[in-house]
Amino acid sequence: MPGSEVDAGPALEAAARLGPYFAWLPNALGPSDGWRPMADLLDPAVVAERVDAGRRVLCRMSGLSSDEIEERAVASTIFLGLASRLLSPVLAAATVAGVLPLAESARLWWRPVEGGPMPIAFAGLPAVDCAEWDAVGVAGAFTRTAIRSLVEPVLDVFGERFALSSQVLWGNVASALGGAAGMIAGHSPHLAGRSAAIVGAVLATPPLTGMAELVRPDPDRARWFLVRRNCCLYYRIPGGGTCGDCVLTPEDERRRHWRSVLSR
Repeated sequence: MPGSEVDAGPALEAAARLGPYFAWLPNALGPSDGWRPMADLLDPAVVAERVDAGRRVLCRMSGLSSDEIEERAVASTIFLGLASRLLSPVLAAATVAGVLPLAESARLWWRPVEGGPMPIAFAGLPAVDCAEWDAVGVAGAFTRTAIRSLVEPVLDVFGERFALSSQVLWGNVASALGGAAGMIAGHSPHLAGRSAAIVGAVLATPPLTGMAELVRPDPDRARWFLVRRNCCLYYRIPGGGTCGDCVLTPEDERRRHWRSVLSR
C-alpha cells in the first residue's frame, strides 16, 4: 500500500474528539478488566449473547416482552451499531488527520455493555499517511482493510446466525458510513466535502455498490445525506418506525428531516 507507515494513535485520538462513536481507546487492558479479543465476535454464540443483551434493553425501554420483539430485527440493529463503531473511527482519522488506521482484528479488543456504544480498544495499530491521496485512493484502501478485513467476517456471522440477507447487512454498513459522515460534517463543516467524497467512493466500490447513495439537497451547503436502497428492519420492532435514510421513509418526510438539519 503506497504511503508512509505511521502510528495510528494520534489520528485515532483526533477522531475520538468527534464523539463516543468515533472513540477507540489506546492500550487495551487484560481480560480481568472485561476486554475480549475482537475475534470473539466471530463466534455465533457470542454474537447471540450481544443480540440477547440488546433485546433486553429494548424490553426495558418499551415495556414489551421478548416475544414481541423480533430477534432478526434486533440482530440487524445491533450489527448496524457495531459496524458504526468499527468504521467511524477509521473514517474520521482519514478525514480529520489524513491518516488511515490499518484496522487489524488481532490488535483490537471490545468490552460488553448493556447499552450505548460498545467500547473498543487498540494496541500497536499501524496506519498509513493518506493526506495526499484522492478520495478514490482512500476509499480503495478503506474498503480492503476496514470493510473487507474487519467488518465483513462479522457481517457473515450475523447473516448466517440470524438468517439476515446480505442486502440488509451491507445496507447497514452503508448507513453506518453515512451516519459517520453526517456527524463529521456537523462537528467540522470544513471537512464535510472530504468525508462525503470518501464515503461516496466507498459506496461505488463492491461490496457496497448499489446499497445507497449520498444526496446533496442544497448545492450551496456542504452537507450530504445518505439514502438507502434497503431497510435495517428497525420498523419491525413495535414503535420503531423508519430511519431518515431508509428506503421506506416517505420522500416528503425525508426532505423535512434534511431541512431541519440544514437549518441548525
